[in-house]
Amino acid sequence: MPSQITILGSGTCVPSLVRNPCSFMIKTGGENLLFDCGPGVMRRLLEINVSIFDISYLFLSHFHPDHSGELASFLFALKYPAPSAQKHPLTIVAGQGFRSFFERLKTVYGNWIVLPPGMFAVVELDTQQADRRAFSSFTVSSMPVAHRPESLAYRIVDAEGKTLVYSGDSDVCDGLTVIADAADLMICESAFPDDQKVDGHLTPALAGEIAQAAGVKRLVLTHFYPACEDADIENQCRSTYNGKVVLARDLMTLRL
Repeated sequence: MPSQITILGSGTCVPSLVRNPCSFMIKTGGENLLFDCGPGVMRRLLEINVSIFDISYLFLSHFHPDHSGELASFLFALKYPAPSAQKHPLTIVAGQGFRSFFERLKTVYGNWIVLPPGMFAVVELDTQQADRRAFSSFTVSSMPVAHRPESLAYRIVDAEGKTLVYSGDSDVCDGLTVIADAADLMICESAFPDDQKVDGHLTPALAGEIAQAAGVKRLVLTHFYPACEDADIENQCRSTYNGKVVLARDLMTLRL
């Protein structure tokens, strides 16, 4: 069965009634993989009839609040109404430094965010070079990207051999082109229009240029700041990319 991807958020830290902070979920091999955990992600999951108890893996691209700000609430909610409601462990996958980040969260919230023994695991991936791990129904590769010291882009290969790449937040860097090589689908940040480039982020034409160089089959642009609403994002991307372009919307569903 093809993996199903749902965009949970296509926006940023700027409050919006239509765009939550950047996040998505992929259902593959009977498991739900959540990518990033900014404000509002738990409500978005409910809107697609997915419980927080149904999430097996949570991948963090980096630790900025619009990508991790609901993590403490997510863990706290897993303790309610009782630990027995959690049917399987939650594995958090993130760049090096996550364990330290989590320990600092615990200095604020203490046991409120500590799950029962055996129900919580952490996998830290290398932030200096490419890394790869195999899980039961998928494999994940990661690559450091140009945003924060802990920032990673992810490449998921599902049980059918289809490939999804997520840029996380990043400026132009060789790592993005490498990890996106021949991907079936790339979900790529495109934070600002071409004429409003900001350090640490991409524009539509730059995202398209990376996807074109990597031979990406389908490109989904996301992480839109408000300035994007008044720009022709799709045409800007098409100036450098000749594949299929999709502009992410909250609750949009795609097949891999």
